[in-house]
Amino acid sequence: MAIIITDECINCGACEPECPNTAIYEGADDWRYSDGTSLNGKVVLPNGEEVDADETQEPISDEVYYIAPDKCTECVGFHEEPQCAAVCPVDCCVPDEDHVESEETLLGKQRFMHPED
Repeated sequence: MAIIITDECINCGACEPECPNTAIYEGADDWRYSDGTSLNGKVVLPNGEEVDADETQEPISDEVYYIAPDKCTECVGFHEEPQCAAVCPVDCCVPDEDHVESEETLLGKQRFMHPED
């Protein structure tokens, strides 16, 4: 499952540089599938959706840092635990019950975004 950042976030920014998928963005910032990944141009996501990886996407939160769930792999394929949760001083990086995914699915997403790793 993906990780979410709750409203308890104090906007310290500690989590953002820790994400190997560049899935964490400051509140109100647009995001792209291509940010920090090997994706570019038209791509078909593992869920079957076709997107332009370079096109800006609407911010998920205007108030606090947020995680783009399509890019979050809970650090599977990179680390033993989600790095955002490991560095968060207020423990607001928690599992997102609305985006439950198996370890196999998360690893597939990681390989899709970073095939050269």
